[in-house]
Amino acid sequence: MVEKNYDLHYLDVARLDLVDIVQYISEQLHAPEAAVHLVDKFDKGISNLQQFPFAGHRYKSTGGLKDEYRMLVVENYLVFYVVMDKYVEIRRIIYSKRDYEKLL
Repeated sequence: MVEKNYDLHYLDVARLDLVDIVQYISEQLHAPEAAVHLVDKFDKGISNLQQFPFAGHRYKSTGGLKDEYRMLVVENYLVFYVVMDKYVEIRRIIYSKRDYEKLL
């Protein structure tokens, strides 16, 4: 059986989410090493989606999102993504304590 590898596509807002998270941890919390460690965890978790795109939990929105969102948990953050035909689209990366329903 041939395994299908999906490409990864990030929406600009998801890239910005990641930059904001890293800057906050590095600058506000004065923990640049923790920020680097977290980025490594994001990279590992998101990279796994290339082979296992349905590994994340299905996200049930109360706001009626058009696409079927899935959610990957990385420490205290939620990576929201959609599985397309040939790629996985990373839509948002949000701190789990935020009102993420409003941000999607």
